[in-house]
Order: sequence, then C-alpha cells, then structure tokens
Amino acid sequence: MSEKTTLLFGIHMHQPVDNFQWVIEHAVNVCYAPFFDVVSQYPTFKFSVHCSGWLMEQIEESYPKLYNQIVALAKNGSIEFFSAGYYEPILSVIPSSDRIGQIQMLNDSIASSFKQTPKGLWLTERVWESSLISDVNQCGIKYTVMDDYHFQCAGFDEDVLDGYYMSEEGGEKLGLFPISKKLRYAIPFLSAEQAIKTIKTFNRKKNSAAIIFDDAEKFGMWPGTYEWVYKKGWLVKFIQAVLADEMIETMHYGEYFDQQCTRGIAYLPNVSYYEMGEWSLRADDAHKLEAFKQEMGVKRYEEEGVKFLKGGIWKNFFVKYEESNRIHKRMLELSGARVALNNPDFESALYKLQMNDPLWHGVFGGLYLPNLRDNVYYYLIKCENLRYDKKMVVVADQNELDGHTKVKFVTANCIFRFDAAHGGQLVEFDIRDKCFNWQNTLTRRKEVYHQRVLEEQPSVDIPVAEEGIDTIHHAAFKIDKLLRDVIIYDWYFKNSFIDHISDNDFCYDNFRHCNFHEYGDFANQPFNVTYDQKGATFVREGGLYIPQKEYARLEKSFYPTSSGFNFEIAFTTQAEEYFNYILEHNFHFANYENITINNRKIQGDRRFHQTKILEIIDGDLNKKIIITLGHPCDITYFPLETLSQSEQGFDVTVQSLSFAMAIRFSKQLVIKGSLEVYDV
Repeated sequence: MSEKTTLLFGIHMHQPVDNFQWVIEHAVNVCYAPFFDVVSQYPTFKFSVHCSGWLMEQIEESYPKLYNQIVALAKNGSIEFFSAGYYEPILSVIPSSDRIGQIQMLNDSIASSFKQTPKGLWLTERVWESSLISDVNQCGIKYTVMDDYHFQCAGFDEDVLDGYYMSEEGGEKLGLFPISKKLRYAIPFLSAEQAIKTIKTFNRKKNSAAIIFDDAEKFGMWPGTYEWVYKKGWLVKFIQAVLADEMIETMHYGEYFDQQCTRGIAYLPNVSYYEMGEWSLRADDAHKLEAFKQEMGVKRYEEEGVKFLKGGIWKNFFVKYEESNRIHKRMLELSGARVALNNPDFESALYKLQMNDPLWHGVFGGLYLPNLRDNVYYYLIKCENLRYDKKMVVVADQNELDGHTKVKFVTANCIFRFDAAHGGQLVEFDIRDKCFNWQNTLTRRKEVYHQRVLEEQPSVDIPVAEEGIDTIHHAAFKIDKLLRDVIIYDWYFKNSFIDHISDNDFCYDNFRHCNFHEYGDFANQPFNVTYDQKGATFVREGGLYIPQKEYARLEKSFYPTSSGFNFEIAFTTQAEEYFNYILEHNFHFANYENITINNRKIQGDRRFHQTKILEIIDGDLNKKIIITLGHPCDITYFPLETLSQSEQGFDVTVQSLSFAMAIRFSKQLVIKGSLEVYDV
C-alpha cells in the first residue's frame, strides 16, 4: 500500500516598499483578496504564509476585510506564519546586526497581530549563505525553505528531496526544506488533476513530503493566472481535491519539523534559484550557459547536468550593475553610522533602504524601474539628512571597493558625490528637502533577452502549455520591431560632468546612439584626486588618439557653495587640430512630462545654439537646476531610453535626459562655471 503524502504548502506575499498604490490595489483585487476568499472557505486546509512587513501594514490599513480574514485563519490554526527581514532585504547582503533587527521586527509584528512565534524563515529570493545560520538562530528560527536546485548544486538527487535536512555553521543548527521545482511549475499552471498527480509522486517512502512555497502573485497577478485560478476555478478545484484525497495530508512546516526525522545532513553552496543565477550573469556569459544547456540537451541537463552547470551568485548583480553596487555600498556606509546616531527614525529609514527589489533585474523590472530606485534613494537621503543635519562638510571614501576615491559634498540644500574611478564625474546629486536623487540614472547595457528582440525568428522554440497555462519563464511575447531602435549600448557610464573630445560630426543622432568619434581617454578612465574642505580637484594625464597618441591633460575642480558648486575645467593638448569639447550630463526626473529646458517643454527641436546657460525646471519638485558656462556652447539633448524585460513582456522606459554642451577649441580650453539649485 502506498504511503500518505504530506503536502507542505506555502505562499510568499511581497510588494516593494512605497510601490505605486495602484499596484497594491491591483495585487489585492486580483490576487491576495480572491486567494484568501477561497481558502477561508476551507479552514482545514493547512498552509504557511510569509508576508513582508510593509505589505501587511498596507493590508491592515487599507483592506480590513482581507486583513480580518488572515487574522481569522491564523486564529483557526489554518496558517503558520514565516518570518524574514521586515522590509524584505536579501539577508546575506546586509550587516549581521541589521539582519537580526529586521527579522526580530517581523517576529514581533507577527506575535502582536497573529499571536504566533515564527520558527520558520522565508529566504528572500531564496538567496542562501550558510553564514546566516547564527543570526537567524538568535531570532528563534529553526528552519527555512529553499529550492531543490540548491540541494542539487551540492550533489543531491531529486528523488531524495522529500523531507527536510539539517545543516550547521560553527555548531549552530538549522533545518532546510527543499522546495520542489516540479511543484513550482505545476502549481497553479497545470490542471488541478495534474497538480494532484504531481503531489502524489512524492509518496516514495514513509513520511514523504511534497514541498511547495512560492510567490502568492502566481495566483492572480502573473499573466493569465487570474482568469485561470479564479474565474475558471483552479484554486477551488485544487483545494477540494487535496482535502478529498485520503492519500494527501496538509500540514504546517513546523508540525512536520517537530514530528518527523531529518533526511540527513546537507551543506549547500551560496546559491539562489536557477533563473536568478542566469540573470546575474553578464549577457554574453548567459548566452554561453544556454548554449551549453542546449548542447547537453534539456533532458540530460535536468537529470544530470543541473549538479554541475550553474549560473552566477546573487552578489554578481553588484559586479554586473554599477548602479546596484553604489546603492548597496552607500547602504553599508549608512549602516555603519547607525549605532553612533542611535536614532529610531534613522534605523527605520535604513531598514527600508535595504529592500532588495531595486538591486537586481531578471524577468522582473527591479533595477530597471526608476521608481524603485527613487524609493531607495528617498530613504538613503533621509538617512543622510538625519546623519548630517545642517552640517556642511567635504568627506571621502573608498566604500565601493574599486580602489578609487569618492568625494562627497554635503551642503545645506544638496549632497553631491564625485567619482575618481570614472572621470571625476558626478555620480550622486541629491536634493535634500525632497529626498530625490537627480543623478539616479541607468547606463544602457547589453542584456541577454535583447537577442530575442534583435532576431527575426526566435532561435529556440518556446513550448506551449498543453494542459494549463504558461509560467512567465516560458511565456511567448510579441516582438514589436520598433523595440529594436531602443537597443543601444553605452561604452561609458551615464553620469554627469563627463568629458568628451570629438569633432564637427558630433550631432544628435550619434550622441543618442553613442557612436560619435571619441578622440580622448577621459570619459571612462580614472583620475587622481586631491580634496580638502574647500573642494576637490581631479586630474588625468591622458591623450588624444588621432590616430597616434598626442599628450593631453584634463583638470577638473569643484567647490561647494550654498546653492550648489562652482567648477573649473582646464584642458590642454599638444595636438594642433580643432576639436569639440563636449561636457555631458545625464539627469533623472520622476516625471519627464513636467520638465522645462531653457523655457521649452521637452518636445520638438532638442538643440540650443551658442548659449552659456542650461536651465532645467523640474515641475514636480518645483526646483530649478542652472548650469552656467563661461563660454557659449551648443546644447543637444535626448530622452535616454532603456529596454527591459518584465513579466508582461518588454518595457521601454525613459531613464534620464542626456545633455551635451559642445565648445569648439584648439590646443587649450579653460571653462569656469557653476551648478546651482533654486526653488521655483
């Protein structure tokens, strides 16, 4: 006689901190509310829930019916709550003290609202490092969940992953539950009947568990799932079938952990789910990984190759994206100031800054969504305001671990950061009273999914679901040929105060496509820096290549003022030719429809001839940025667009406005100017 299968069923609910209200409302209407409407009808169906702290705050405040349903299910014993970091950080990339603080914060919230003491931990994005064990133990955590892929990477076969394993770090212990990929791809995408059959494949031995803990958003928010899960009744059919089947028993993870013996011991590598490892690779490496999989064959890969053929680790996103690394290292800098400040408002802002969503990108927008980056910078600047108050200082650091100095000007109204690693450029431009970073730009770079847009026909046939619906990992999206014009790659980072030496062919078109003739080596190379409380000077002894190298020197000095900073740029070369010196700026705005440039809205002609002033009015913030040069210049600008992948297909986003201020010169050029910020 076959053994009964224990179903350990869990859902993870999360929305980024300060996400658009309409997104929260949509999530509630098509996912969270209908899900709990259904499960409330079946109180004997036991399941586990993790909900990030900020999202539960929104539910409690704005959706009382849903919140009360969750409270009632918890009181009834239907729900087991899992903890995590309150604001959903990747635990392995925040300091130990912050991990403990965030987990304990969610523990306390669950205890207060739902009268439970969590013993289980949801690993954000299933990012595992064994160094977490000590910290989660301090928070009373006994077990966590992660993909079966994590175990396979350590050499485990799929057929033994039907219970929990024990691991340790320095003698401190933690239970590890492997989430089944087979179930993740079956629930809710296959028919209810097929999902039940998949669950019952886990009746291999006594006390086998079918383990599933996955995004709640799959039950209504993912494309096609609302119609499938609710209108066509998948969830009702599934729960009824589970409860009616005598060979399936629903149980909480904690019950199973207390009642059943471990399957053994496991030591797992630093890893997340397979797709995350693929996304964290640079585009060319991701293409190679896919080629190796195709060469091996999908069947052979899933049976054997999964143990050996892997992508990158989550922290690769800090290597892949300069913008992600900068946010992360600024967070670490601020975390280091937390204890000395001993300010609850600072701690709250720091914890919100630690949310994971803007730090990475895959099939979800993440880093490519400007509003998510705006949200983390809001809390970063809030921390800085509490840290410095009304002080005006010049400080330097090498926190970004690239071996080069960053210099920060803290003024009464703004915070500016300049980077010696990349041309002495402006890499942060914070307006303090609005907590907004105008330098929150994103460089256009190659992504693996661009190949799908560039190909006339897909190189790999995407299988169509025969019984059920497709997951977003397998969904086929229509390709608009107009998307191809957006795929442009920058060979330097899109900061501000970037120095180019070009010729008379420089124009709007080659500026936008980043294929103008560059003679200098100043736009993406390191500078030497000296600084004191009066300002900072960046110098590079470089060259012009025309085609042989001619000596050139560029010196840039910045001096903070009450309204911004003054600057002086001195360029000299031994080359005899006439050149165009181009000073490039890239500024990010929350609403591009409300921007005025030199008294014009951003439409029509995007050029200004022989002017000494670039004036930008941000109508949303009611602020004015004025850049003044001592020389007349020609100004060209364009809206900088990026193409990213999302669960809905492909998104084109205006990330910033790119400005080029061009001056004709020969042999030497000295520019004195200022950048100032005023209220409108």
